Amino acid sequence: MTRTVGTAESVADRLRSAISAGDFSPGAQLSEERLSEQLGVSRNTLREAFRLLARDRLVEHVFNRGVFVRRLSADDVADLYAARRVLEDAAVRAILPDSPALASAADAVDAAHAAAAAGNWRAVGTADIAFHSALVRAVPSTRVHALMDSLLAEMRLAFLTTDDPASFHAGFVERNAAIVAALRAGDTSAASALLTDYLDDAERTLRTAAPQVG
Repeated sequence: MTRTVGTAESVADRLRSAISAGDFSPGAQLSEERLSEQLGVSRNTLREAFRLLARDRLVEHVFNRGVFVRRLSADDVADLYAARRVLEDAAVRAILPDSPALASAADAVDAAHAAAAAGNWRAVGTADIAFHSALVRAVPSTRVHALMDSLLAEMRLAFLTTDDPASFHAGFVERNAAIVAALRAGDTSAASALLTDYLDDAERTLRTAAPQVG
């Protein structure tokens, strides 16, 4: 039983990473037959992995139709940003100028700049997720890290609802760079204010793009 659960968790991790990387679009159906063959696991194991992903709000079971990647509603986006504000503000207030978390966040900004210069906006989105994940690593809690990673996997679904990813991501690359600069200067209050403005603007944009509940 332990080995089966472990395998299901491993499969769920692989699918979660694929969703975070944008390999599956919101609304895409996840084929049991194709994925069980690709991943080399039984359908029972794959179904258990789907159950774990449904728990994380990344997929949903539709009766008599199958399993689909979730489409986030405007209310989902608002809920995600409410959680992100708590975690990320705690993170920027915990970061020191020589923190490894800050070095990783700066590396993510560099990756975003390079991807933007190449016009690879999907990679810019991936770098943005890496930036915010890195910030939260300043909080000394593996539970907080896991929670943030789960939220950011959902965020990828929100990013994929934007009609113009270039205009959405382009402005935030420099804002991430400004947050890094403030943290390197030891000005956590400025970094917190920059982060708050960033999250407020991003939420407004993504809530407009997301379908309304009801």
